Order: sequence, then C-alpha cells, then structure tokens
Amino acid sequence: SQKWKIQPQDQWVARWKRAQDCWRRGDKVVKLIGYDASPAESRRYAHREGHVSERFDYRYPLREWGWDRARCAQRIREEGLPVPIKSACWLCAAQKVDELRSLPRWCLRLIVLVEARAAPRLRTVEGLWRSSTAARPGSMTAYIRDQVLLDPEEIDAIIVGAPVELVDFQRVAAAIPVEERPIMRDWIERFNREATKLAA
Repeated sequence: SQKWKIQPQDQWVARWKRAQDCWRRGDKVVKLIGYDASPAESRRYAHREGHVSERFDYRYPLREWGWDRARCAQRIREEGLPVPIKSACWLCAAQKVDELRSLPRWCLRLIVLVEARAAPRLRTVEGLWRSSTAARPGSMTAYIRDQVLLDPEEIDAIIVGAPVELVDFQRVAAAIPVEERPIMRDWIERFNREATKLAA
C-alpha cells in the first residue's frame, strides 16, 4: 500500500495547486481514508491509527459512521448503482478464488502471461499464489486451466508464444531512444487482440 497507493497519491497531491495553497497558509490537507468498520478493516486501521504527517490530517468517515462492507454495499444499491468488485490488483497474491473467477478475460490472459514469463526462474513458489492450499493451487494459471476460465488452447498459446514475443518487444524497445519507444500498453493491447481472435 505504501509504495503503490500512498506514495503515488501523495506525489499527485504535492503537484495540486489547491494543496500547495493550503500548505502555504500553514494548513494541512485532509485525506479521507476508506477503511470501513469491519473487523478486517479495523486491523488495517490499527496499523495506521495515530499516524502523524506534517502535510495531512486523516479522517475515516466509514469508521466514524460505523459502516462495514455490507452497509457500504447496501448504500450503493440504494442509489441504484452496481456494487463494484473489491478494489485490488488482479495480480495480487492475496486474491481470493472468487475474485479471480470474477475477472474479465483480458486480466486472466495477463495472469497467464506473467506466470509464464516468470516460470523459468521460479524455485520456491508455484506461481502468483505461491504455494498450493486445499482450496487452490499455487499457480493462478493452473486454477484458470482447471476451472476452464480460458480455453486450454488459448492458455497453451500464451505460455508458448507470449513470453518470447514480450522479451523481443522489450529488447527492441530498449535499443530505441526513450522518447521514441513504443509503450507497453500498445504491446498488451495487441496481445489481447490476438488472444481474442485465437479464442473465437
């Protein structure tokens, strides 16, 4: 969270004129943190509770209101909106089986690619989930295959071809001046287009 959530947000706020004006006045920017009042979130909150910053004051409105995740979902439904899936990286090792099952196909393809690219170097773990448990294998790809979340032929094609193509793309890009380099998003979009055609 510190590296991938807090630091990028702090960097963005540091460039925000309203925040800069606030700090010039000697005030602090108020950050609203979305920890809810459930036991799991209370553990996360306890880790951050009492954190003091020169630039920010922190408030936890869901905790102030006593709302847990179910109450948040209820309020979203009351507004006629769909309840979003859990906000988490779809490559997260802490991802649950039902969360993986809810992912769109393009995420599943990239999971297969990431594990295939890493496979030659893995020594102590099976994949993104690390080690097998009674509920699932250590490899998300193995679960995707077992549950037929992607066609087996598509998985095999990704494993055989995509890591090589990705390395080739990176090798070529590394030889080009930074300002002229193709961006990774372009490669990923092409990868997904080709995988979609293969699956059709």
